[in-house]
Amino acid sequence: MKKLFYSSILSVFFLMVFSCSSSKDEILEIEEDIIIKDENVSQHGTFKILSLGDSYTIGQNVCAKCRFPAQLVDSLLIRVDNKSSFPLKIIARTGWTTSNLISAINSENLTSNYNFVTLLIGVNNQYQNKAFSIFEEEFPELVKIAIQSVGGDSKKLIVLSIPDYAFTPFGNGNSTISAEIKKYNDFTQSYCIQNNITFLNITDITEQGLTNPALVASDGLHPSKEAYAQFVERLVPIVLEKLGLK
Repeated sequence: MKKLFYSSILSVFFLMVFSCSSSKDEILEIEEDIIIKDENVSQHGTFKILSLGDSYTIGQNVCAKCRFPAQLVDSLLIRVDNKSSFPLKIIARTGWTTSNLISAINSENLTSNYNFVTLLIGVNNQYQNKAFSIFEEEFPELVKIAIQSVGGDSKKLIVLSIPDYAFTPFGNGNSTISAEIKKYNDFTQSYCIQNNITFLNITDITEQGLTNPALVASDGLHPSKEAYAQFVERLVPIVLEKLGLK
């Protein structure tokens, strides 16, 4: 009986981690909280960065400055010796599928003057057992929206691969999870190659989660600050080149 009670509590906990809300006011409030502007740098150049996604972009269970978009900004500031600024806007939420992200972006009335955009989405389509055809239809739509946000320049978009949460205590090495995540990543990578869009693989970093627990956040499910730092190591040189700062 105790075992059944414990399993029920654990199921509710992880459902809360992956669940999403459709409240527009709540979404907007979160987005206001995660706009990061670096005010104390000389204005030799201002490069607006937009990051679109889900829990892997919002940084579930890590601090605001620990998620990968914020670490990216910090790393860029160091590389350019604080001679530029990188205002950051994140539209992301734990539990969001491609459908949720499209809906949230549509409510934002995004401008088209961002200088760079990242897109990382799909894990919740898989986790919530959504039909794969939904992802096949909506991922290209999100790519189109992302490109519009940077004035139609597809070179200013980086699509990141989906982390594999099978390699966490929660996933516990589940090979079915890995196979399904691979299906999503294979489609995403193929689409990016066909459309000359930069695709960055970070999945292999997360595949070390069971052998290197430091790469997993305290919830036993999401990437840690250290894992995001490794994402950023791969991102920085690409972003610098795309922004003409390399």
